[in-house]
Amino acid sequence: MKPRNCEMFEKNLERCNCTYEPCSRKGRCCLCVAYHRDLGELPACFFPNDVERTYDRSIARFVALHRK
Repeated sequence: MKPRNCEMFEKNLERCNCTYEPCSRKGRCCLCVAYHRDLGELPACFFPNDVERTYDRSIARFVALHRK
C-alpha cells in the first residue's frame, strides 16, 4: 500500500536493502527511521548488504564498521 503523502515511496522501495520480508515499513523511510531509533538501532540502509543480512543493526556495529 502506497502512503498517499509519500512522493518518494517507489524510489525508496527500489533503494531499500532490508531483507526482513514481513516489514511493513519498506519504502517508508520516516517510519523505518523512527522504528529503529526507538530500538536503539539504525535502518538496514546504513549497512552493507552482508552486514544487513545479520540483522545486527546496532549503533555499535555501525561504529565498528567505520572504525576500520
